[in-house]
Amino acid sequence: MQRTRLTDTLSIGPQIQPADVSTLKQAGFRAIVCNRPDGEGAGQPGQKDMAQAAQAAGLEFRYLPVTPGNVTSEIVAAFGKAIDELPGPVFAYCRSGARSSTLWSLAADRRP
Repeated sequence: MQRTRLTDTLSIGPQIQPADVSTLKQAGFRAIVCNRPDGEGAGQPGQKDMAQAAQAAGLEFRYLPVTPGNVTSEIVAAFGKAIDELPGPVFAYCRSGARSSTLWSLAADRRP
């Protein structure tokens, strides 16, 4: 499973599967943020399945879907708030990791 560490409290990556959640838990992650809308790609696990896998592993889960090319100020604010509120480290994912990285960058730019 590919992971890119952006900060001490946030890593991002491409789509994960429910079976990957235990690997994240073993790596020390305490929360997962899904930035990929349900039904975006064939074979993609839905956010409910991912939330159940996270809960079973004792991780928190947040669903903040972003449609490609439609990053709004509201979703940026919600992402920043999630990273602040969730126990870290947090793993955020989308199809490739690009949207999650963009959200982090935009949320960081808004901080005082």
